[in-house]
Amino acid sequence: MTNVREDFLSRLTYQPDTFQVKAMESIDADASVLVAAPTGSGKTLIAEYGIARARAAGLRAFYTTPIKALSNQKFRDLGELYGVRNVGLITGDNAINAEAPVVVMTTEVLRNMIYASSSRLDNLGVVILDEVHYLQDAYRGPVWEEVIIQLDPEVQLVCLSATVSNADEVGEWLSTVRGRTDVVVETTRPIELTNHFALHNNASGRTEMYHTVINGEPNAHVQRLLAGGRPGPQRGGGSQKKVRRFTPPTRPEIIELLEDNNMLPAIVFIFSRAQCEDAVTSCMRAGIVLTSAEEESKIREIVERHCESLTEDDRTALEYHFFLDDIGTGISCHHAGMIPMFKEAVEECFVKGLVKVVFATETLAVGINMPARAVVIEKLTKYTGEHHQLLRASEFTQLTGRAGRRGLDEIGHAISLWNPFVNFDQVVGLALSRSFRLSSAFRPTFNMAVNMVRRHSTDGAHHILNLSFAQFQADRDVVTSEATLEKRRRELSLLEKAQSELSNEDLNESDRNLLASNVEVEIALRGLRPGDIVMFDASNIRGRGLILSTAARRSGIRLTVVTPTRKILDVMAKDLRSLPVRAGQVDLPVPFEPARTEFIKESAARLVKARIDETIGRAIEENVGPRVSESPVSSKNIRRLRKEIEQMESSTRHRAGSVGARFMDVVELLEDLGYIENWTLTEKGETLAGIFHESDLLVVEVMNRGVLDNLSVNDLVAVLSTLIFEPRGGDNGGPTRWPSDLVRQRFKRIEKISESLQEAQRQRGMHIHRAPNGGLAHETAGWAAGKPLSRILDPELTPGDFVRCMRQLIDLLRQIATTTHNEALRSTAEDAARSINRGVVAAAQGGSGG
Repeated sequence: MTNVREDFLSRLTYQPDTFQVKAMESIDADASVLVAAPTGSGKTLIAEYGIARARAAGLRAFYTTPIKALSNQKFRDLGELYGVRNVGLITGDNAINAEAPVVVMTTEVLRNMIYASSSRLDNLGVVILDEVHYLQDAYRGPVWEEVIIQLDPEVQLVCLSATVSNADEVGEWLSTVRGRTDVVVETTRPIELTNHFALHNNASGRTEMYHTVINGEPNAHVQRLLAGGRPGPQRGGGSQKKVRRFTPPTRPEIIELLEDNNMLPAIVFIFSRAQCEDAVTSCMRAGIVLTSAEEESKIREIVERHCESLTEDDRTALEYHFFLDDIGTGISCHHAGMIPMFKEAVEECFVKGLVKVVFATETLAVGINMPARAVVIEKLTKYTGEHHQLLRASEFTQLTGRAGRRGLDEIGHAISLWNPFVNFDQVVGLALSRSFRLSSAFRPTFNMAVNMVRRHSTDGAHHILNLSFAQFQADRDVVTSEATLEKRRRELSLLEKAQSELSNEDLNESDRNLLASNVEVEIALRGLRPGDIVMFDASNIRGRGLILSTAARRSGIRLTVVTPTRKILDVMAKDLRSLPVRAGQVDLPVPFEPARTEFIKESAARLVKARIDETIGRAIEENVGPRVSESPVSSKNIRRLRKEIEQMESSTRHRAGSVGARFMDVVELLEDLGYIENWTLTEKGETLAGIFHESDLLVVEVMNRGVLDNLSVNDLVAVLSTLIFEPRGGDNGGPTRWPSDLVRQRFKRIEKISESLQEAQRQRGMHIHRAPNGGLAHETAGWAAGKPLSRILDPELTPGDFVRCMRQLIDLLRQIATTTHNEALRSTAEDAARSINRGVVAAAQGGSGG
């Protein structure tokens, strides 16, 4: 595969960084790899190399992302790189060229493929898991662990993560459950980041900006300035009203500050959609224009191209002409309340340097490729729904990661604004934070439980759960034991298959010996571990070698070995003339970095110094080691391995992990509700296995209790919208409008079912599902009936929220149509999905509706 890398690198116009080369070397060694590096450092290049190597081997490559918006962007990027015919896209509600050699998808889609044993997993060589630090996300996180644990171990993983402080721990878990996984950490940003602190000084009437940190210490001048900033009397007149000496700069003042300091283009993060809109409005009122006539013309062309499918009614409802006037000044906003085509137009204009300032919510920080020279964080606190809390180090790092454009800027700027509720020491603490600890958010869901029951025995399900990162962080010995057990099971499967083939009477003696010897060698290689000293008699090594890593691939087990003379060799079954013999063990150097010269040098030194059994060494030298052909597959070996597995299963069963206990709580509830009987799925259980939804159990209960039966298309979408819609801020803002009495009655039944399930979850200490909400029922029914967008939207319902809810509703309708045994419901669900998939909703099918 060396030629693959040479060809890949020859196409680059720059020299790859050291960490990128290290990751490529790991990929070439058939290892999986975890790359933890800052935003914008070039992790994508490593992903592209993994894809190139899989394609060169004639294997498929999957690229997974946490959200649909990022999937769509990667689909476009990879399409430009490999050609549109070679790249596919699969999201919950859309599939384009799904059989392509390279397919982009959300991580949930890959998880669903694994549970369905999809044929699309055949011939899969590599999976790119982008934004893998998402495994700590409370809602999406468990999906990453499900994929990592259950994906065929022969598939190589390329995991891309933000900089995390416990990357070695994550890598150790990955190595335990999947085999060799190299950890490549890069802490240096490609562009130096300077942190600033800005405020408006009412005493001087000026907006001022200072370095937050000087020589690694808080800026003493700012500390003295703030210490003297007590409220003074109101300026002007005889009023003695106290005023603050400092206030945050206004939005127009922020832009003026950025422009004066040559810090454009910039992203200003504001944690409120409405405030993002207000920020643009305030800049328009201030008469700020950041574009030339030529730039404004180009912006209008880009926006028109993205929005060409909009009807005149759509444009009126979306206030298109106001949007066009605003963005034409070089200032715009970007948030989830905007329709995908508006957001994509903003992204393209910003990347091309036409839009100079974007006021955005934090969703922009997740993966979307929009680097800026400067990032402004208006407030370092965020409302959680209950109270305001300081940003976590991970959130601050994610936001400021957008500052600095590789190849365009020498320095990126991160500017935090003065706020009366955040002291300067807290600002400094965030500015000095470099990474965060990744923690598992894994929890068994109802859908996960029924799919486990469908695919595995009780012990098998516990085995998989005990391999989770959550269990690893709680008790890594459980995970290690389970991983060893899994390897023994694979050895047994290999032996049993070989024994079956040997019983074929058509095989001649030579073929029998060859088959038996191949199996024995493969099992011998599987029994070796990193740190083992092994005596080899092979075509490429004779004598002692130290195993640095092992990798299970489609071609068999591959050992990476260092010799006493510091040579690095790959040893496979085909290279061996006799069985390898374990002669001792040493501790490998820490940190584990097998691509580094210092690591190889130290490993070879430990190998040379190590004491080994001299009789083993002489046997190899005298060519009397155990010959490959002398070790046939035997019933005795199979019986011995079966007994060892039984003992390990018994031992593991008696120390089941905490994750397994939570899983059994879920199973017991499903048994009580009639989804599982004697570890077998009932008809209801089979339906639940095909429903992937945040409130999966509630959806299936609603289906099975007839709540969706005998409804028209309009009423069905209205009823189902209550399972999709989540009002912002947790309140509808007024009484619910129902499209019909029938819909209201069905909703009341859903409420009762939901309350009953919530109580059952509460009694067992489980995660409580979100309550249904009828806030979108009237609008959804109207849209299904063909009403124009202008009669659907109102001040409380943003276009982006409406489109996203409709896309989620289409996905749920299709799942119901696929899983229901009720032919009438299936037909209505299919009709309903078609009825709402029109206009701006249909246009978002390939857009960034994450």
